[in-house]
Amino acid sequence: MRILDSIRQGIYGSSPREPLEGPRAQQHTIDIENHLDAMPGADHLNWRTSIVDLLTLIGVDATPEARRALTEELGYGGAPDGSPDMDNWLHARVMADLADRGGIIPPEFNG
Repeated sequence: MRILDSIRQGIYGSSPREPLEGPRAQQHTIDIENHLDAMPGADHLNWRTSIVDLLTLIGVDATPEARRALTEELGYGGAPDGSPDMDNWLHARVMADLADRGGIIPPEFNG
């Protein structure tokens, strides 16, 4: 299974979610912030800014190797070196993907 698919499953469960548009998006939304905050361990993880904490919270491999693989899946243009720039880019892309699939993400990620 691809890492991005594992992330989606960790958030939405086992049902696949395609990108949503228009009226479909309104009918199938999930409040990502409330959903993640309600998960066990959320109170001591900084999932809002850390890709490592986000992955850890939803039970997805957060190792440097897994994050490098995720950069390949998502088309990161920089060096997959585990840098803060890479991790910030990954976090932003994952949040955007969740929003594309009907997730309501925290306002600071709506760009």
